[in-house]
Amino acid sequence: MLNIQERQNGNTIILDLEGDVIMGGGSAKLRQAISELLKEEKTDVLLNFQKVRYIDSSGTGEILSSSQSFNELGGSLKLTNLTPKVEQVLALSSILPILDIYDDEASALST
Repeated sequence: MLNIQERQNGNTIILDLEGDVIMGGGSAKLRQAISELLKEEKTDVLLNFQKVRYIDSSGTGEILSSSQSFNELGGSLKLTNLTPKVEQVLALSSILPILDIYDDEASALST
């Protein structure tokens, strides 16, 4: 199960994720949250992975797709606080180098 809390810092929407971003519930819930932000034309988004235990290929695909959608609208999707397991899965899927990843929230918000 994935829980998502939304908050805002300036023009950036921060989604605090907690749980697993996996096929079924987690990736679908993330897709729904991202879809709502795109409909509202909120295109500067930061995903906080501090409390994410695991991500699978469905979750990585969702992140990649979302990143492309935000880029097409002139916005950005940034990731922060990656746990070692999440970082490993993103690296193995070869998408780590093409994502905007920051060590902490402060660095992500300052760019």
